[in-house]
Amino acid sequence: MMATLRCDHPDIEEFVTAKQQPGQLLHFNLSVQVSDAFMAAVRDDTDWPLVFPAETFDGEGATIVRQWPGSSAPIPCRVVRTVRARTLWDLITRGTYEYAEPGVLFIDRINRLNNLWYREWISATNPCGEIPLPPYGACDLGSINLVRFVSSPFTADAHIDIERLANTSRVAVRFLDNVIDASRYPLPQQAENARGSRRIGLGITGLADVLVMLGLDYGSDRSLDFAADVMRLICHTVYRASIELAQEKTSFPFFERDKFLQGEFIRALPSNIQDGIARHGIRNSHLLAIAPTGTISLLAGNVSSGLEPIFAASYIRKVLNEEGMPQEFALTDYALTRWRAMSGGSAAAPRGFVTASEISVSAHLDMQAALQPFVDNSISKTINVPESCQFDEFKQIYDFAYEKGLKGCTTFRPNPVTGTVLSEDRSGAEAPHCCVIEREAD
Repeated sequence: MMATLRCDHPDIEEFVTAKQQPGQLLHFNLSVQVSDAFMAAVRDDTDWPLVFPAETFDGEGATIVRQWPGSSAPIPCRVVRTVRARTLWDLITRGTYEYAEPGVLFIDRINRLNNLWYREWISATNPCGEIPLPPYGACDLGSINLVRFVSSPFTADAHIDIERLANTSRVAVRFLDNVIDASRYPLPQQAENARGSRRIGLGITGLADVLVMLGLDYGSDRSLDFAADVMRLICHTVYRASIELAQEKTSFPFFERDKFLQGEFIRALPSNIQDGIARHGIRNSHLLAIAPTGTISLLAGNVSSGLEPIFAASYIRKVLNEEGMPQEFALTDYALTRWRAMSGGSAAAPRGFVTASEISVSAHLDMQAALQPFVDNSISKTINVPESCQFDEFKQIYDFAYEKGLKGCTTFRPNPVTGTVLSEDRSGAEAPHCCVIEREAD
């Protein structure tokens, strides 16, 4: 489950520290809704008011106007008390440093870039963070395994088959759109929201393995340009496919042409796509999201997950067997396995082979930032930080994430409470973390 709380709520300190005792809220991910105003207050080292709607608060205090969940317009809120913005920011980032939670959602950016900005106010995401959702929203996710589109891997002629990738992207849109009608929903409100917006989230997996197969270093300028080009191709292809589906099956019911076209993400699309939406409408309100793909990556031959770097050459992972019992498996990265098969079992790693522990924090952030302009939902990305990382250095990750235009940020530093998620030996097999295989949503 996913729990979020706004950064100006009077209970924010209790929320931030809620999981700092072992065994508490094991089935919840926690994230703080961080506003632009709060980040400005942190930068300027000013006071920060914690507020609550005046109509439901009996205490005294100054009144200010704030957007609040459940209200279509900003409402009067009473200032319950005031804290120092940097003190609260330190509490949030210190909790993440020592306990791997809470995550951070840059909530104003999420709402500003929401294609349905004219009818939704979003205050949460799904548990892994790649789909910002309104009340009663639902996920409809799929991922393209990029390694299947690499031609002549590990050679000077290695490249992505662009035509095949575009064709698969078009088919994937139709499949995911069909899922909305084929699904059964627990609540009528969920069915109404899913069918009204027809929100889908097509993403990628295996990116890091593809970079190795093409001889590119994860985080290098060439790798960032390549990844952006791939995501741009997918983005523009699926938007055109959704326009074609609208001609065939009508636009999503919540579509309001003029308002939709005013959306910030839509206005950044090529003019011919905007013109197509204006003339024919569009089948889906949102089309793209990059999920963790933990389970999917295993089923695809242990390819690298989502846009994450390769975790390790070989490692131990626990999955559930056919009896529903946990079983450990020794796994080897897909690209490395294929390289060894092609090179006659060479012990040397291929060019560009680098693991998560060997790349810089900036490489993580740069890769997410390179793809975000072509993702209308969001991206699930975990920045793995070594235990030896100092807090002052760690805290800067979130400042950089905000400056680079990300919608959210999640980090993982091994610690006594959550242990490790994956392990190059057996030490992480019992890690009680939110994203172990038993509880993955993807």
